[in-house]
Amino acid sequence: MGVSLSVGLSLCLSDHYPTSCVVVADPEDYQPPIWKSYLYRLQQEAPRPKRMTCPQEMETRPKYYGREFHGMLSREYADELLGGAEGAYLVRESQRQPGTHTLALRFGHQTLNYRLFYDGKHFVGEKRFETVHDLVTDGLITLYIETKAAEYIAKMTTNPIYEHLGYTSLLKDKMEHRLSRGRTEPRRVTFQREDSKVHTFRGPHWCEYCANFMWGLIAQGVHCSDCGLNVHKQCSKLVPSDCQPDLRRIKKVFSCDLTTLVKAHNTTRPMVVDMCIKEIELRGLQSEGLYRVSGFSEHIEDVRLAFDRDGEKADISANVYNDINIIAGALKLYLRDLPIPVITFHVYSRFIQAAKIPNPDTRLEAIHEGLLQLPPAHYETLRYLMMHLKKVTMFEKDNFMNSENLGIVFGPTLMQPPEQNALATLNDMRHQKLIIQLLIEHEDVLF
Repeated sequence: MGVSLSVGLSLCLSDHYPTSCVVVADPEDYQPPIWKSYLYRLQQEAPRPKRMTCPQEMETRPKYYGREFHGMLSREYADELLGGAEGAYLVRESQRQPGTHTLALRFGHQTLNYRLFYDGKHFVGEKRFETVHDLVTDGLITLYIETKAAEYIAKMTTNPIYEHLGYTSLLKDKMEHRLSRGRTEPRRVTFQREDSKVHTFRGPHWCEYCANFMWGLIAQGVHCSDCGLNVHKQCSKLVPSDCQPDLRRIKKVFSCDLTTLVKAHNTTRPMVVDMCIKEIELRGLQSEGLYRVSGFSEHIEDVRLAFDRDGEKADISANVYNDINIIAGALKLYLRDLPIPVITFHVYSRFIQAAKIPNPDTRLEAIHEGLLQLPPAHYETLRYLMMHLKKVTMFEKDNFMNSENLGIVFGPTLMQPPEQNALATLNDMRHQKLIIQLLIEHEDVLF
């Protein structure tokens, strides 16, 4: 019974929703669609579980089962005990394979037998449940709906509402706006929907692709944490891979995934990077020890809080933070706190191996190949940062910061090994430094 799961059974909605969908495309005036109620009504009609309790205490009963455990029984005797009642269930020890357990369940006027497992939670398929009763409840819902509505489910993706919702209209409007401006960015690639995960919804939920109810007790569908889209697992395969995050879901700026942040704000780079670099180039390029000298940590924390609270409206001007090292420190903190570093875990080893190549030209070619493997937001952030650091080195006579010094500072900030091994990290530091040094020196060739 590898079944897919949904929502609570006791929650009530009107049975009079029409089956057609009327939606508003403008995200500013978005109104919820009118959802299709057929599958919800079927869930309400599904058989309820009836636990058949054992009249005597079983010494062999595992501690994670209750009185539904009847010890070692044959299939035939289990069928007799269930008495033909729809939804009736019990747990028995298998006669054919002693030490293993079977869920016997009445559905469709027959007894179904499923191998039952426990690893801290109960399961017969992918889904895991706190109790056997929840597992049976979910299974009965799924069996009933998939039996009664097999043809309906097979056709429910043929008239999707997805294109009428704000997700695609917002994305389409912004893409058209980008095209009208012309291609000014050096490297622009469509963002891919990467953060969609099977999700348990609390309360009734409807699929935002087909407008049908997402049935079951748990793991009823897929949720995209970027744009907030909720769909059936089977519908998720039909949803376009590019998505636009809902800005309301982005609770902070620091420690937020870089790709998610730039998609939410519809920018090529995080506004933190742009604003800090702009401020530093305005008044800090000649500051001695720029990026090496630390700013006051409490003031750096204030800048972080300002970005998290006010976003692009954060005031980081000289009127508020006269010491440019505070702004430089905030930029380094932002880059260091990214959950996935600018040079991602995926390509880290590729860059380390490139640093070990003795031939300079071959080494640069390997680094360039590594850059092409970066996600678009990471690539553009790194490119922009290297352009800035190249500019910093042009003021070396004032700030005493050359590409090697900047490589020492930014190596561990932009590159972090996938596995936190202290010895490996120590050994990699010189390679990290060299990679950043070469990216600065050859910025115009590599990007």
